[in-house]
Amino acid sequence: AEIAAKLAEAGYALALVSHLDKEPDNALLAVLQEQKSDWLSFVFDLSSPENATPLTEAAINHFGRAPDLLVNNAAMFGQDDWQGMSSDTLEAHFRLNLFTPLLLAQSLVKAAGPDKQPAIVHIVDQRVTNPHGDQLSYTLSKQALAASVRSMASAFGARARVNAVAPGLVISTDDYNAEQEQRLAKMMPLDALPSPAGVADAVLYLARATDVTGQTIFVDGGAH
Repeated sequence: AEIAAKLAEAGYALALVSHLDKEPDNALLAVLQEQKSDWLSFVFDLSSPENATPLTEAAINHFGRAPDLLVNNAAMFGQDDWQGMSSDTLEAHFRLNLFTPLLLAQSLVKAAGPDKQPAIVHIVDQRVTNPHGDQLSYTLSKQALAASVRSMASAFGARARVNAVAPGLVISTDDYNAEQEQRLAKMMPLDALPSPAGVADAVLYLARATDVTGQTIFVDGGAH
């Protein structure tokens, strides 16, 4: 929601994607209304990589042109460790966290044609360089997506710019209490946990940074 709101304020039309048929949350909806944004919510299950091309086509059919920017933010965050990891947990995470982002990028660049240079921004995780040992299938899939940034930037060349944002602990789960969050914040070099707004700022920068490709920006308070 923070990323979408930041892009709306910057003047982007928005193709929002959810696997559920629902409107954006109230805070985002207020920004979209205030900005008089051109937006539409699309319902696609991105855990099925075969939906990548139909989603791209649906966005083009509605807005009348290929997107200038693709933000791959949808993800699965499972809780398996090395003992619980299985072919099923690996496949589920890699399908949503790696295969679909790559195929969405491919379909976008094909649709944009040789005269456009769309920006692609993957949301990864600071743990790609600082793995914790838990949430193993998730971590491995995000490491693979992070590794793809340089490869796909090289493969696409001038046809597209490919970058990533690696957040730290931005939105904690219900398992965290205030004391834990304060303790973790004190462990950060910046003495604070990162904010959703900081992640959105990095996405907008990479969307506009026409001389930048193959880069990963860590928005993590220095955790990595």
